[in-house]
Amino acid sequence: MAAVLSNEVKQALQDIYYNVRTGRGKEAFALLERASAAGDGDASCVLARCLCGYQYVWSGHGFPEDDERATKLLHKSVEQGSALGVLVALRSGELTPSVQKKMPFESLQAAFDQVENLAKEGDAFCQYIVGNSYFWWDFLRIQNKGKDSFPSQAEFKAYLKEQISKCEDWFWKAFRGGVHFAANNLNRYYTQGDEDIIAPQPEKAKDLWKTGAELGYPTHQFIYAEELKKAERFQEALHWYQESAAANNHDSWFYVGWLYSTGKGVEKDSARAVSCFQKELALDPNHMGGNNHMGKAYFLGEGVPQDYAKAVYHLTIAHDKLGSNWGAFYLAKCHFNGWGTPQDYGKALQCLNDVDWQNQEADYMRGFIHARGLGGVQEDIPKGVSYLQKAGNFDKAKEELLNYKKTLFGKWVRRK
Repeated sequence: MAAVLSNEVKQALQDIYYNVRTGRGKEAFALLERASAAGDGDASCVLARCLCGYQYVWSGHGFPEDDERATKLLHKSVEQGSALGVLVALRSGELTPSVQKKMPFESLQAAFDQVENLAKEGDAFCQYIVGNSYFWWDFLRIQNKGKDSFPSQAEFKAYLKEQISKCEDWFWKAFRGGVHFAANNLNRYYTQGDEDIIAPQPEKAKDLWKTGAELGYPTHQFIYAEELKKAERFQEALHWYQESAAANNHDSWFYVGWLYSTGKGVEKDSARAVSCFQKELALDPNHMGGNNHMGKAYFLGEGVPQDYAKAVYHLTIAHDKLGSNWGAFYLAKCHFNGWGTPQDYGKALQCLNDVDWQNQEADYMRGFIHARGLGGVQEDIPKGVSYLQKAGNFDKAKEELLNYKKTLFGKWVRRK
C-alpha cells in the first residue's frame, strides 16, 4: 500500500462507506474494478470487502456476493503491496504462509504501522481495520507475541487487556467517521466484554444505535426505529423509519406503510400505506410483508380499488414462494370462491391448512370441502360436520349444516 490512499480509493470509500446516501455505490464499485486492474492493491482490498455480503458493506448498494472472487482479490491485494490488504487478509484467515511470503513488507508489524499511520491521519476505514486488529487479537500475530513471551500469566493478561482496550477508541473514531459497522463491534465489546480480560459495560451500549441514526446511517436508523416500535413509541419510530426509507434501506418502506395501515403513531391512511408497500416491492419484489399487505389491500379494496386477481398474485408469492401463512385465509377465500382465479377447492384446502388461528369462516370452508368431498378430498361427512359446528354462528355454516342429519345410530349422513 502506498503511503497514502489513491484518489480512486478515497472516492470509493466515500460513496461506499462514509456517505451511502450519495447513491453512487455502483459507480464506486466500477471505479474500484478499474483501479484494481491497474494495480492498485488498496482498491483490490476494498473491492474484496464489497463482495463479502451485508456483514461488510451496506446491503442497499446491491453489490453481488462472491466469496471466491473476494478471496482471490485479497490475495491479489497482498501481492500488489497493500498493507490494508495484509491486515484484512489476516483478519479473514486468508493470510496463509504462502500468501504472506508474497507481501512486500519485512513484517506484519511494518504493514500494520502503515495502516495505523493512515488511521492517525483520519481515514475512517483504516481506523476500523486497526480497531479490528486489537478487537480480534490479531495483534498477537502482528507483534509476534504469545503467552510464552511473558514471565507470568498475570503479565500476559495485563498485556492482553492493554492491547484489546485500544480497539474502543479506534472503533469510535471509525464510527463517527463514516464506518457504521464499527458500532457492531463496539456493541459486542460493551455488552459481552472479552473473556475474563475485559469486563462488560452494557450501559455504554445503550445509545449506540441512536447515535448511528443521528449520524445518518440508514441501517442504524432502522435498528433504532425497531427499538422505538418495540417500546411503543410509534411516532418517533415513524420518523426514523422514514429517514431510513429515504435511503431505500431494506424493510424501511414496509414499516412506514405498516404504521400508516395500522394508524400507530400517525392517522391511519390506507392509500399512503399502499404507496409505501409498493415502494418496498419495487426494491424487492419478493418482500414477504410487502406482498402480504398488498394482497390484503387488493382483497379488501383498502387504499386501492378491489382487485382479486392482484390479491391472488401477491398472496401467492408470499404463501407459495416465501412460505408465509399470514395471508393464507384471504388466499383460501379466493380459491374457494373462484375470485380472481379459477375455483379450486384443493388449493383452498391447502391454504386453509395454514390458517392456524381460530377463524369461523375458515372452519366453514374446511367443513364444506370435507363434507362434500371436493378438491380431490375423500368425502368425510362426520369430519365436515365437526368443522361446520366449530364455525359456530357463521351463517353459511349454519345453512350448510341443514344438509346433514344424525341417524338413530349416531352417524352423520347427508339428507336426501
